[in-house]
Order: sequence, then C-alpha cells, then structure tokens
Amino acid sequence: MSQAGWRKSSKSSGDSNSQCVEARPAASGFQVRDSKLGDASPIFDLQTADFGSLLRAAGRG
Repeated sequence: MSQAGWRKSSKSSGDSNSQCVEARPAASGFQVRDSKLGDASPIFDLQTADFGSLLRAAGRG
C-alpha cells in the first residue's frame, strides 16, 4: 500500500527550526513524526480515535 506524503500544520513557519509534528494517513489510522528530524524521526502509529484525541489536546480538533 502506498502512503500519502507527510503533512505539516499550516501554522508552521516553514523554517527548519520550527517545532512541528507531521502526520499522514496509514492503514491503521495515522502516523506522526517530528518534523525537525524528518526521515530520522521515529514514526508513531496512532488509531484514528487516538489521533483525534491528539488534535483536540493540541487545540486543533
């Protein structure tokens, strides 16, 4: 299964020092990683409900 590319918050300034999380859809829900680390970042698999909880906790959902 091919996965969509990583998406960063539209609130991100775009500079390399920004502290953001990137997310993408996955078969089991969503994956998140640290944008500062890029491909070197660990990837966390979240169920859809858990990703929604993360967004609400961050004030985005």
